[in-house]
Amino acid sequence: MFMLKKIVGPFFYPVSFCLGILILGLFCLWATRRQRLGKVLLTLGTMLLLLLSISFLSSGLLVPLEQRYPALLHPEKISWEGEKSGTSPKWIVVLGGGHVSDPRLPANSQISAAALGRVVEGVRLYKAMPGSKLLLSGGVVFDPVPEAEVMAQIAGLLGVKPQDISLETDSRDTPDQAKIIAEMIGRERFILVTSAVHMPRSMALFKKSGMQPIPAPADFLIRESPRPLPGRFFPRALSLGQVETAVHEYLGLAWAWLRGEI
Repeated sequence: MFMLKKIVGPFFYPVSFCLGILILGLFCLWATRRQRLGKVLLTLGTMLLLLLSISFLSSGLLVPLEQRYPALLHPEKISWEGEKSGTSPKWIVVLGGGHVSDPRLPANSQISAAALGRVVEGVRLYKAMPGSKLLLSGGVVFDPVPEAEVMAQIAGLLGVKPQDISLETDSRDTPDQAKIIAEMIGRERFILVTSAVHMPRSMALFKKSGMQPIPAPADFLIRESPRPLPGRFFPRALSLGQVETAVHEYLGLAWAWLRGEI
């Protein structure tokens, strides 16, 4: 089921979807007599690709996900009343976001930009909260080295003490992380760090596991500029990437709902 999810999902990403329509249109034009259908498909694929590459649409898809939970700007103000703060650490759980363990590169270049943003946010919270500990989560998926180990190297480079780092290296996806971390730290409150666009699904999965996460979104893709940027009015590969990220999350939410995980 895990591999099926990884294979089927990309067919609905903007580039794959639009290219599929365009290729089908070319086939109708050159290999069949259905010329009119071919022209319609080529027009549809081109217009759809154009629309998806303009930032207005990508922003519209991302905003409902990224603005669900605000950034945790003042972690020192979190109330831990009722917790056994004297015996239990204040956990900061950081979810992985993809990596390639290439030994020719430093650790900070082996993980994705999203994962790096998550680790940096986790370290910021750690330094703002005395007595806290990092729990870095990410196992082996398509790489022989668990992502959590690479994340730990980066956290160490950023000044986190080794004794304040714990690793979760068995998960393959977010539902796995929710189940395993629930077994590791129990039902006490903790700070959950992941990308802003990924936070709604993560919160739903962790709450379903009976946990009490405090959201600390990172790696925001939508940032409000005080002045309009000219690039927003032109097609960009960046916008296609943002649409792909949004579609990935909406598909993930739908899949989790169908499986009763949220």
